[in-house]
Order: sequence, then C-alpha cells, then structure tokens
Amino acid sequence: MLDLQATYARSLVTEALRAVVADIRNDILNGDHTQLPEYTEYAERTLQKIEAKIGARMRPVVNATGTVTHTNLGRSLLSTAACEAIQQAAQNYVNLEYDIATGRRGHRDRITEPLLQQLTGCEASTVVNNNAAAVLLALQTMARGKEVIVSRGELIEIGGAFRVPDVMAASGAVLHEVGTTNRTHLRDYAEAINENTGLLLKVHPSNYKILGFTSTPAMEELTELGAQHGIPTMEDLGSGALIDMTAYGLPHEPLVGERIASGVDIVTFSGDKLLGGPQAGIIVGKAEWIEKMRKNPMMRALRVDKLIIAGLSATLQLYLTEDATITERFPMLNRYTRSIEALHAVATELKTQLEPLFGEKVGIQVSETYGQIGSGALPVETLPSIALVLEPSEFSAEMLAAQFRNATIPVIGRIKDGLFWLDLRTVYEREQAWIVETATQVAKIS
Repeated sequence: MLDLQATYARSLVTEALRAVVADIRNDILNGDHTQLPEYTEYAERTLQKIEAKIGARMRPVVNATGTVTHTNLGRSLLSTAACEAIQQAAQNYVNLEYDIATGRRGHRDRITEPLLQQLTGCEASTVVNNNAAAVLLALQTMARGKEVIVSRGELIEIGGAFRVPDVMAASGAVLHEVGTTNRTHLRDYAEAINENTGLLLKVHPSNYKILGFTSTPAMEELTELGAQHGIPTMEDLGSGALIDMTAYGLPHEPLVGERIASGVDIVTFSGDKLLGGPQAGIIVGKAEWIEKMRKNPMMRALRVDKLIIAGLSATLQLYLTEDATITERFPMLNRYTRSIEALHAVATELKTQLEPLFGEKVGIQVSETYGQIGSGALPVETLPSIALVLEPSEFSAEMLAAQFRNATIPVIGRIKDGLFWLDLRTVYEREQAWIVETATQVAKIS
C-alpha cells in the first residue's frame, strides 16, 4: 500500500481503498466470502480501482465495421505530415497570432488562408471547429433576422443533432422553404424573394440522395439570381472535396473550387471526411463576408486552436505537391481506394492465423462484402470489400462480438445474419497483428 501512496495522490488511494473495503463488506454480508482477503489482495484491488478511474478512456481500436470514416471511432486518420505538425505545435511556442515580419499581432487565418486561396480560388477564408459551426456562423453573420430561401429537399439532418432548420433557427435566420421534396426550380427561388430576403442557400445532400424524378437549380443559376437582386448566396457542401475523386475510382463529388468559380459568396465544408485533415469547419468565399464573420462575437467561441491549424495547414500543403503518390500520403484516400486483391491477401493470411486459435469452436470464412466511406460522405455509394466471417458453434455471434470488443485491444466488427463480420478494408499490418492478439485472448475464454 505504501507503493501506491508513493505513486498516486493520497486522496485517490484513500478513496479507492474505502471502495474496496465496502465491496468486501458487502461480499461477506451476502455470504460470498467467509473470511477476509490477504493483505496483498487489498493492494491489488485498490490498484484496479485506481486504474479503472484514471486510466486512459481513449484508446486505439481496430475498425473492422466496413465504415471507413467512422464518426464513433474518431473519423479521419491523419497523414504523417499532419501528425508531425501537430506534435511540433504542441511542444513549442508558435506564431499563431504573431506576425514575425512586423513584430505585431497577426490573425490565425493567415496560416491556412494562402493555401485555401491557392486550392479553391477563394478571396478569403476562416476556420471553425466543425462544419455545423461554419454553417451557424455564416447564417448568423449573413442573414440574422432575415429570410433564408432554401429548397425543401435540402432540409437535411446529419448526425442526429445537425438539422438545417434547427441550425437556422439558432442563427436567428428565418427559414423560407421553396419547391418540393424532389423538385425545386429556379422560379421557386425567384418568386420567394421579398424585401426581407437575406440569403439564398443551397445544401449539398451529403448523407442521402433522391433518385428518379428530381431537379434542382445549379449553383451558377442561384448566384446569377442573387446578383440580379443584390442577395448573397451560400452553399453548405458538407464533405467538401479539393480534388476530382473520380480520378481515384470514386464517385463524383462537387469540388470546392468549382463552387467558388460559380460566383457563390460563401462555401462551407468539413476539414476531415473527404479532405482527410483534422475535424474542422472551413469557410471560403468573398472577403467582405469572411471579414464580417471574423468580427462576429461568436467567432471566439467557435475558432480552432493551434493544433487544428497545424494539422489542417500540413494537410492542405500535401494537396499542393505532386499528386502521383497522393493515395499513399493520405491514409483515408488510401483506405477508400484499396484494391480487392490487397484485401484478399490480408483475408487469406489472417484466416490462416486465426483458425488454429479457435479450432472447431469458431468457423472462419472469407466473404465478399460492401463497405462505405461514412460520416455522410458519398452516402449511397458502396465500396466493394472483403471480410472474415466468424461463426461460433457453442455460443452466439453477439457474445463473440462482445468478447472481441471488450478485449485489451478492442476489435469492432458488425453482426449480420447471425454471424460476426470483420471487414478488412481498414485493416493493415498493424491492425492485423492486433486482431491476432485479441483473438488469442478471446480464444482462451471462449
């Protein structure tokens, strides 16, 4: 017990020891124990209590769900360059809001703004903590107390709490719906314009798609309409892509640069998802609006710190280098575009490693399957993938999944048709070793 006091705060040890004593007392009263434990057991159980309370809550897991950019599992993985930039910023003082050339205070946007200007053609930009914050800040700055015209088919909900009507209400703007769920025409916007119209808004439906008899005005048409009436325009792109995703075998996604070229005043999009950087909300567009957003009192509550700026700027810099190795430099793009042949190789090797551990207790097969990019990006598009399918013979697939999930290194898969599926699209050499380590642990208790 003295060793514990030398390592941990006395108050923490005392609290844990009291909890252990209470547990033992309850066990005796319930008839679970007839005598007191040895002295060493008190120390062991006290240490367990302490570690359970202060141990790291965030730890690595193996994502074998088939959802590559998994919100619940931390979304995007960062490039080596971004990780190194974040570590450098974390360990040192940096010129976050200090202009080295003049020796005076500067603005933190100047670090990422030149990169975004080059990549999107925007006049100016700013960064907040996520895209929901970007939409909120933009709406409040551009249309507080005024009507915002938006297509009824674009009143989306993302992530359970992000609903366009709710965000609009929180911004102080007044929602003015036009069109129908599946068809909205330019004339619908034109006829809705009145003396209190503050903004024409377009929302890219990044988490769903309406198919069939549909239509919606192009962004160029809306910007032209807005210019005719002196009304600003804005588009929430959601995921946001800086490069043509079709060049890498993925479906088309609107490019931020294309939208800026259409003349739109403001575009908002995410810093992770398709872009592959840290979670952030990026706002690009006309300088007059960006400057007003910077002066908005909400900006201080929504702005990002030096770590996000460091990671985001390093990510943006990668887009300005030779693109021949871009899939190698961006972990998420690599996972999105990984070949079926590579996944088959992993599946074959992993099956060979796991079968001796489980024997006849768990049958293991290799199966074709489909995954998804996730986090609202390209929602109806699927990624062909390969999975290991585990079929326990003596207990349920749910129990097997729970054992994998609660191991020292959690492995998160999915239950389908009463079987435990491990999608291998996000499993590389490191994750493969972790799966084997976890399976070894699970096999001993199964």
